[in-house]
Amino acid sequence: MAPNPRIRIDLASGIPAVRQITDNLRVLLVEGRLVPGSTLPSVRRVAVELGVHFNTVAEAYRQLAAEGWLDLKHGRGAVVVARAVPAVTNGVWNRDFRNRLRGLVAQMRSQGVSAAGIADELRAMAKVVTKT
Repeated sequence: MAPNPRIRIDLASGIPAVRQITDNLRVLLVEGRLVPGSTLPSVRRVAVELGVHFNTVAEAYRQLAAEGWLDLKHGRGAVVVARAVPAVTNGVWNRDFRNRLRGLVAQMRSQGVSAAGIADELRAMAKVVTKT
């Protein structure tokens, strides 16, 4: 990984560790904090740092490779690659991601996060997204 972007996971969370790792790395990639040519730490090193099985980290790396973010080579590790932005077809992203976002907002509200707090966070995220 580049000097300091670190991922953090919550082992007590109901969210599977592999999803947390994948989501954390995807955020770093989308925000440009991991750039093409960056080498990610070894699967074993990340597993030890996070306290998870190495297969969990390996699966996260494989998922990101399947999405076109990483080049995985045995013995060389995971390298961030330049990724072409996929074309959106038939508004599918709109329906699927809107449903996922609604579910996440509902989960946040059910755990006591205020509507204003959620709106503030979404505005802050929108600023980051429009910069990249």
